[in-house]
Amino acid sequence: MNIGIRAHDIEKLPLEELVKVIADKGLTSVQLALAKSLDFNTANGSLSPGIAYHVGSAFRQKNIQIAVLGCYINMIHPDKEERRKALERFKEHLRYARDFGCSIVGTETGNVNAEMGYTEENFKEEPFGEVVTSVRELVAEAEKFGVIVGVEAGVNHPIYSAAALKRLLDNVPSNNLQVILDPANLITADTYKDQDEIIKEAFELLGDRLAIIHAKDFVIEEGKLKFVPIGTGQLNYDLIMKLVKEKKPFINILMEDTQEPYIDGSISYLRNKYEGV
Repeated sequence: MNIGIRAHDIEKLPLEELVKVIADKGLTSVQLALAKSLDFNTANGSLSPGIAYHVGSAFRQKNIQIAVLGCYINMIHPDKEERRKALERFKEHLRYARDFGCSIVGTETGNVNAEMGYTEENFKEEPFGEVVTSVRELVAEAEKFGVIVGVEAGVNHPIYSAAALKRLLDNVPSNNLQVILDPANLITADTYKDQDEIIKEAFELLGDRLAIIHAKDFVIEEGKLKFVPIGTGQLNYDLIMKLVKEKKPFINILMEDTQEPYIDGSISYLRNKYEGV
């Protein structure tokens, strides 16, 4: 199997040290959010083939794939100027993704509010339409450069379920739009007992467009869902690994929200679950 990690779940280090820590753990890939992991300017307008090659080379020297450039934006920000800045930042990542040695730039779909707090307003038709408009613009840019927009669903976003993400795919019919699946992001404190059905539905609806899997875990505490390190919670990894093995062998499984001192144990947990199905 192909296990990686979000680079910013490792403590912030100089580039070469960061890469060494990741490689020494036996990981084969990363999701790299430039601003969160690198100690030099990555603001809008700062990217170039040179900086991308410099960063990409450091990872390639240790045989680590940059599987995703993380550029998580609020693509429906209520301030149109802020929305435009976010979309242009994402498009800049798309233009230079190949120079990083990466083919996917990933994001969730945002929030009707600037502060990104939970609101059921996200689930209305107007935010969905605005997501479609933004994604179409990003995919058009991706098509020019032969790279992929990876969209992740989450319960507090306009794209909040596997069905909503499938609807987005149908509305933006391009193979340059693919799916980042985080099963835990589709589960709430009200639905966690139905997680098997939610996970199966996601693979059934999205499997042919599934490019990346995020791995984390959850528990229910005082009626609320709380994310925890992999293997310490209630997510059904037996089912997830069975479906991965059947449908998506060698897909990048990127650990998320799992930091020290839990990383090594989480890697072992995932490998054992995969080998056990």
